[in-house]
Amino acid sequence: MRAAQIVTLGGPSAIAVVDVPEPDSDGRVLIDVHVAGVTFPEVLLSRGEYQIKPPLPFVPGSEVAGTVRSAPAGSGLQPGQRVAAFPGFGGFAEVAAADPGFVFPLPDGVTFEQGAALPMNYLTMHFALRRRGRLREGETVLVHGAAGGLGTAGIQLAKAYGARVLAVVSSEAKGGAARAAGADEVVLADGFRDRVKELTGGRGVDVVADPVGGDRFTDSLRSLAREGRLLVLGFTGGEIPTVKVNRLLLNNVSVVGVGWGAFWTGEPGYVQEQWRDLQPLLERGALDPVLGTVHDLADAAAAVTELDERRATGKVLLRVR
Repeated sequence: MRAAQIVTLGGPSAIAVVDVPEPDSDGRVLIDVHVAGVTFPEVLLSRGEYQIKPPLPFVPGSEVAGTVRSAPAGSGLQPGQRVAAFPGFGGFAEVAAADPGFVFPLPDGVTFEQGAALPMNYLTMHFALRRRGRLREGETVLVHGAAGGLGTAGIQLAKAYGARVLAVVSSEAKGGAARAAGADEVVLADGFRDRVKELTGGRGVDVVADPVGGDRFTDSLRSLAREGRLLVLGFTGGEIPTVKVNRLLLNNVSVVGVGWGAFWTGEPGYVQEQWRDLQPLLERGALDPVLGTVHDLADAAAAVTELDERRATGKVLLRVR
């Protein structure tokens, strides 16, 4: 089968499309992949900078949508069934293998493109906002990196749960993706703290969802309302920020780590619980992933480079078949 493979740790441009053997089922669900989602961890994996370091060569790709080729008995899945899945690795290929607990039936109205945009970003943001952030209806959420796949997922989920959403983007050109996701207000990253203060009447926001980190972090803390929560999702800005904990005392605010993978590793049934929570939102159209560019599998290197160079708006996808 064709697959995009990381052979050397030379960055996204070193990703090559090659012929490799199809995966064995070995108790897993085999999926004929139609579309794969591209995520920021692929950028890090291509340089050996991710916390997980598979031996070379390997096929990246953590989220796919397609049809079931075969499934273990008792999994509840049938050949030909339309699904999304989180295989962890191996998604940039014509056939992927995933644990049954990480395979999710797609509602009839959800396309393969939309399905491939769901597993990593929406499940991560669901965990962030609902479990770690304890988001309540009527609260105000500030989302950084709001034009990307994770950011647009955060906007849609926060809106679905009854929050007001302020979206932070790095340029005017990226504002359209945040608005398409349903943001109530779009704010430029440069000087966002003052604008947030203005938009909230000086009160601040209840929750900040931050996958960016870097030099925005201190102003994010200062943008929190009384008993606000800053959710740390990652560091696409490159720099891992530090916090002077006395700042947490001033307004009784919290900095909350969001490690979705670390959580379900110890509680594997949790991911299916999440999907059951998301399914009615998908069925009624409350979650409608904002899609960006769609590359062919042969252009996997270009797709990952798009994320690396911060050019992506919406979810970047690979069309496999």
